[in-house]
Amino acid sequence: MSGPDDCGDVRTVVVAVDSFKGSIAADAAADAVAAGWSAARPGDVIVRRPMADGGEGTIAAFAAAVPGAGLVPVTVDGPDGEPVSAHWLHLPPTPEAPEGTGVVELAGTSGIELLGARPRLRPFDADTRGFGQAISAALDHGVSRLVLGIGSSASTDAGIGMLTALGARVLDAGGAPVAPGARGLADVAEIDLSDLVPLPPGGVRVLSDVTNPLTGPRGAAAVFGPQKGLTAIDIPPVDAALARVAELLGCDPEAPGSGAAGGTGYALRVWGGDLVAGAGEVAELIGLADAIARAEVVVTGEGSFDGQSAHGKVPSLVRHLATAAGVPTMLVAGRIAPGADTTAFAASASLTGLAGSPEAAMAEPATWLTRAGAALAGSR
Repeated sequence: MSGPDDCGDVRTVVVAVDSFKGSIAADAAADAVAAGWSAARPGDVIVRRPMADGGEGTIAAFAAAVPGAGLVPVTVDGPDGEPVSAHWLHLPPTPEAPEGTGVVELAGTSGIELLGARPRLRPFDADTRGFGQAISAALDHGVSRLVLGIGSSASTDAGIGMLTALGARVLDAGGAPVAPGARGLADVAEIDLSDLVPLPPGGVRVLSDVTNPLTGPRGAAAVFGPQKGLTAIDIPPVDAALARVAELLGCDPEAPGSGAAGGTGYALRVWGGDLVAGAGEVAELIGLADAIARAEVVVTGEGSFDGQSAHGKVPSLVRHLATAAGVPTMLVAGRIAPGADTTAFAASASLTGLAGSPEAAMAEPATWLTRAGAALAGSR
């Protein structure tokens, strides 16, 4: 295998970047890095493998890497109850899923980005009904298996909206349906799952990078509620309501990942879903390890590279796979935090450093990712 110092040779370069959240999606980021690299080294072969961890960009990662994958449009109720034009992804048949696999992304159906800026957050009223509606659409299509990405949630509704869309009845003491979102959780007196749709024959894989429990100081309300607009005063009653839901459903609220997506991870466990580490599952399903094994260089990245990036995030996973294959890895990030350790990477580039400021980098992310691709290509 040739190394990155063999600058006269044609190299195969795998570009496996995550989305730069709030700035540019993973597939567009990969395209920009690839364009910059090709401009500096036009003879190299670029293999795009945009990555995700279950949040925004999960569908795009599969669509870019799996031949024959097709988007299926669906209109759902967004997190604020307004119609959202969304889609799910149909992956082609395999021996394990003879009718194909449906990939559904919470971010595109019930995600926080659909609410816009912070003044439009709906901490008590946003819910996950739209996510459930998209799942139902994939099941109606007849898929054999589901892969569900549950990052970027807008709500703390314990997944009740999703369960309702899948056939559950969630009632108050008078037998009436409870209000959507966290607002209705305190009134839940009965949860009837008798009409809940069955799992597809190949099961349900749930992708998340969150291991938090449903309740308590590390739970959905305490840790993630403030991002969705809950105040310090709001958190205790919402946490108590989540605990009440867990009492009624009987599934262990301490199970890792139950607090993901405002408790949607918990609801999916109740349904029978299998929660797995998102980035690792995406890497396996898109064949990232095989692509890296045939490469001479790998470029990975994310919006902010900091101390947490070494623990389960996309760059650490990609670098781990590349190291196992004996392939050097380069890093591109929107910002590289002071003190972040990049010594394990053969080279690194910060969009903030190239652009001169975070504001400039975020204003034109594709431009600076292209510059970063060219800089990395010329760094060895």
